[in-house]
Amino acid sequence: MSSDQSIKDQKLKAGTLKRILQFAKPYRRYLSIFIFTVAIDALLIVATPLLLRSLVDNGVVPGNRAVVTNLALIVGLLAIADAIFSALGRWFSSRIGEGLIYDLRSKVFEHVQGQSIAFFTRTQTGSLISRINSDVIGAQQAFTSTLSGIVSNSLTLVLVTIAMLTLSWQITVVSLILLPIFIVPTKWIGAKLANYTRRSFDLNAQMSSTMTERFNVSGALLVSLYGDPTREAKNFRAKARKVADMGVRIAMLNRIFFIAMTSVAAIATAFAYGIGGNLAISNQITIGTLLAITALLARLYGPLTALSNIRVDVMSALVSFERVFEVLDLKPMVLDPLVPKTIDTSIPRIEFKSVSFAYPKAEEISVASLEITAKEEIVDSGEILHDISFTCEPGTFTAIVGASGAGKSTISALLPRLYDVTAGSIEINGLDVRETTIGQLRKMIGIVTQDSHMLHESIIENLRYAKADATESEIWQACDLAQIGKFVRELPNGLETIVGERGHRLSGGEKQRLAIARLLLKAPSIVVLDEATSHLDSENEALLQEAFKLALIGRTSIVIAHRLSTISHADQIIVLDNGRIVERGRHNELVAKQGLYYELYQRQSLSFTEEQNSTN
Repeated sequence: MSSDQSIKDQKLKAGTLKRILQFAKPYRRYLSIFIFTVAIDALLIVATPLLLRSLVDNGVVPGNRAVVTNLALIVGLLAIADAIFSALGRWFSSRIGEGLIYDLRSKVFEHVQGQSIAFFTRTQTGSLISRINSDVIGAQQAFTSTLSGIVSNSLTLVLVTIAMLTLSWQITVVSLILLPIFIVPTKWIGAKLANYTRRSFDLNAQMSSTMTERFNVSGALLVSLYGDPTREAKNFRAKARKVADMGVRIAMLNRIFFIAMTSVAAIATAFAYGIGGNLAISNQITIGTLLAITALLARLYGPLTALSNIRVDVMSALVSFERVFEVLDLKPMVLDPLVPKTIDTSIPRIEFKSVSFAYPKAEEISVASLEITAKEEIVDSGEILHDISFTCEPGTFTAIVGASGAGKSTISALLPRLYDVTAGSIEINGLDVRETTIGQLRKMIGIVTQDSHMLHESIIENLRYAKADATESEIWQACDLAQIGKFVRELPNGLETIVGERGHRLSGGEKQRLAIARLLLKAPSIVVLDEATSHLDSENEALLQEAFKLALIGRTSIVIAHRLSTISHADQIIVLDNGRIVERGRHNELVAKQGLYYELYQRQSLSFTEEQNSTN
């Protein structure tokens, strides 16, 4: 009743049905047995009233006790059989349904995991989760409730109509004449209810969105610092009130429909008793026939109502499948080569060769329906990097500096193939990174960003995310090297301490040092630090610098820095401006040139003492 009627007019893409059948293929045996149990159940629905007729006419009326006993026993056995087949049908239905949900969810999850970072920068997380939850459940209904509904209701309707016509065509005709009185209001109420239900979903989504935004740590902090509690409460009450009012409308409409349905059914039954009673008095039908027809009549309107909406139900399930396929059809931008090569495992030599990069267009990386405001992008982002060439010798420390938007973080994203270069190549020990597997490449690289993400789990689980089989001694060693061991030991729960959502129970410095410990556990041969100390105070920065020194030993490292004091001892400094390398050299050389690096250096007002301390 609450199905969206507009969905029946949607057009499916060519090949959708074929793909759906491929998903059903592993369950074809279960599907056959399931349909068989549904068919048996439909036959039993008709058999019971017919046996009731025989029990009255051949047993009760003539006073034949044996017939009454035998038929009563058969009716009881049929009831047991009906219960058994119903239970079997439910078991097979759940096996098929849950199996399909498992298959679809697993496939979508694995596929989404393989998408590039660009996909996640555009996609609304809630919409994506909805595909894995709501749409997957809607899709599996095609093989459970929708399929069983079509088979059961069609078979029941045919068998009931044939049985009623056989018993008394007069009563059957009168019952069918009353059908429009039942169907027309049903259609009207159904359309109204579908509209209310759709609006209810929208209102609930708005209310849920408000709670989601304000109940996470960042949102709660924003509300606490800038929000007005009275205004927040008023806004939420307004949304909750709309949800409640819509709930009342839906409840009343459902009740009106139920009253209308039972009233029409009661009128139809009254007609059947009135006409059938007169026919029985005139001996044109038996009393048993009259009772059987009225019993069958109760089984006539339900299947008719269900089948009147069958196109909507079928299309709803098929469209859900199509929405899932929409995600599965989005090819990841970054893929493994067909014949991957193995990178030399010695200390890496990294070389950027004439690298240029432009961010991909929306249609290349995302699905419009997964974006909350999917507007066409008129302006192309253009190239972010232009002909970038530099080499990081094995075991050296390369720093990349420049103004905001110069392209520094883009370089750090290209090395582990979060994106692929538009032109040129990036090589590690002479091998283009696109020629090896993504897994092998990223195993070599450890990255710490300015806001390292932590899972809402314990410290030990966050650390083991980098190395699942890490022993406790290895974890403590990594924590000590990252200058976080003493802090963790002083916590009441030690390594079992829950860090909170995104690590908000830790300070910025503690979270960054924990990220360094995670990196050390991974033991990568390449380290990338992307402005990892830009938001820290001097004390925490000093602790992190100690941790970084240990983390960089024996590794080839690229450090993207905002604070020039942290990179003055680098083996080489690359200076970017508008996506181009404008200067390169060591700290003293670049200061002496008095170019862009010198300007950045001067802006930070570094004193001579600070400079000397940073170079020692």
